[in-house]
Order: sequence, then structure tokens, then C-alpha cells
Amino acid sequence: MIDRSLPARPPGRVLYLGDFPAATQTLFADAFELVSPADLDATPALREQVRAIVLRSAFKVPAVLLDSLPALEIVAFCGVGYDGIDLVDAAARNLVVTNTPEVLNAAVAELALGLTLCALRRLPQADRFTRAGHWQNGMFPLATSLAGKRAGIVGLGRIGREIARRLAAFDVTCAYHGPRDQHNELRYFADVVELARESDLLVVCCPGNAQTRHLINARVLDALGPQGTLVNVARGSVVDEAALVDALRDGRIGGAALDVYAHEPLERDSPLFAFDNVVLSPHIASATHETRMRMAELTRDNVLRHFATGHAITPVALL
Repeated sequence: MIDRSLPARPPGRVLYLGDFPAATQTLFADAFELVSPADLDATPALREQVRAIVLRSAFKVPAVLLDSLPALEIVAFCGVGYDGIDLVDAAARNLVVTNTPEVLNAAVAELALGLTLCALRRLPQADRFTRAGHWQNGMFPLATSLAGKRAGIVGLGRIGREIARRLAAFDVTCAYHGPRDQHNELRYFADVVELARESDLLVVCCPGNAQTRHLINARVLDALGPQGTLVNVARGSVVDEAALVDALRDGRIGGAALDVYAHEPLERDSPLFAFDNVVLSPHIASATHETRMRMAELTRDNVLRHFATGHAITPVALL
């Protein structure tokens, strides 16, 4: 619910980037004087009135756009990721950047678990096998159990902890890699290669940024090995996709389940389509009706709170 102590509409215009579900678009339209990039192109004078941007977390905010918005104060990402803006540049411009942590943890963890089960139990292949009538000619080949496996969690933040908790219910032993040892009940690996070597599953859920770009490279994939499975619900930039394709082609990795990619939407000629041991989903980790509405409400309230009090609810720490 909207905080009724906040103003019904913030001053100025709010630029929205990306396609939002109809319910989200209505929620934003009720709260803001919205303009689109097409509106700015048609009426350039509107650029001087834009004081906020709301956008999907997969979208980018180029510096040239920021240059054209002299009154801009806040960039509010509808999602947990905020790699679509240069934080150093944002700080230099005195911009506030916000995201929507916590509200999508469960949905992302659910998808990570679903992708894992699809990869190991080969559920998409089993569905195709049944629909094609092949069951009449024999049984579907045996798959792999999740129970008893070792999972390496790359990035034990809010989402990583939710994934680890769900995997534990399947009798999976979890360890993790991150920038620091959190001194919890899980085993910590300072070296992601060593984590991969000790894992049957490598689940990637760390932020996408310059520090994590291609963190999952050929060395990590080789350490995971021909029986190992990679699951990525983080950002496509975290995985060296060319190295992953090479590892899959050479049989140096057992399989992969991916929700994010180096280029999105996934290109039609992507070599990833060629592998039967790869499960692909179209960046839908947070894509539930319930989660997307909570994300939109927090995005809206971040903008309203900023203009009402000068303090957003969930600001990102700028570099």
C-alpha cells in the first residue's frame, strides 16, 4: 500500500524505461507524471522537467541520456540489479540510485531451484519425450538426483542464503564464495576455482559488476568438471559465455541451466541452443505477479519518499 503521508505525485516528470506489465504501468501512472523516451524525442523541452527515472533492472542508463536531463535527481531500478548505471558517474552527478532488495528473494531462489531440478532430472527433455509419443517405444533415460549433492553458492547475499536454505531441504550440502567470510555454518572458499572443484552444482547469484565480470571462466568450469552443472540466476556478465560454450562442446562440463545471458534477449543464433544438456529461461527469476507488484510498489515509494523527505527507502551505496 502507498504511504498516504507522501505526496500523491512528485514534482516534475518521471521517465520510464522498458516495458512494464499493465498493472505496474497503471501503478506508476497513478503516482507519477510519466513520460517515455518517445515523448522526449517528440517534445525535447520535457527533458528539463524530468526529475526521476524508473526502469527495469535489465535496462541501461547511458551517460548521454543523463546529460540530457538537467533536473534529474533519482534513478529507481525496479529490480535488485543496478549495473545498468555507472555508480561513479551517478555519484559525480549527485544522483540517488535505488533498487528493490528483499522483495524478490523468494522468487529468484524458487527459479534457481527449479532450474537445478530441470537440469538434473531433465524435466524439459522428459516433457518433450512424452509429448512426442516416445514413451510408447520405451522408457525415458535415467537422470540425476539432487539429494546428496554438493552445491557451491557464488554470492551468499540475501538471494544466495535463500537458495542455500531451499537446497538444504533436499539434503544438499552447501558452501559459498564471496568477497569475505561471513563466519556462518557454511564452508567458505576464498577461491571460486576451489569452490567449483568441491561442488557438483555451481549456483551463481552474485551482483553483476566490474569485479564479477567473467568470474566464472574456463578455469572455474574445468574445476566444476564433466559431472558438474552450472546454474546462473545472477547476470550474464558474470559467466564467460564463450568459455561456457567451449566447455559444453568439449564435454568439460556436465550441463548448465541459465536465466541470464551475455546479450539479452538471447540471440537467435546463440550456440547455447545446440546443447540438449542446457536449460534456458528468458530472464524470469523475479517474474511472478506477486513479486513484480511488490517490486513496483517499492520502486514507486522510493521515488515518492525521496521527493517528500530527501531520503529514499532502499538507496544503493554509490562508489
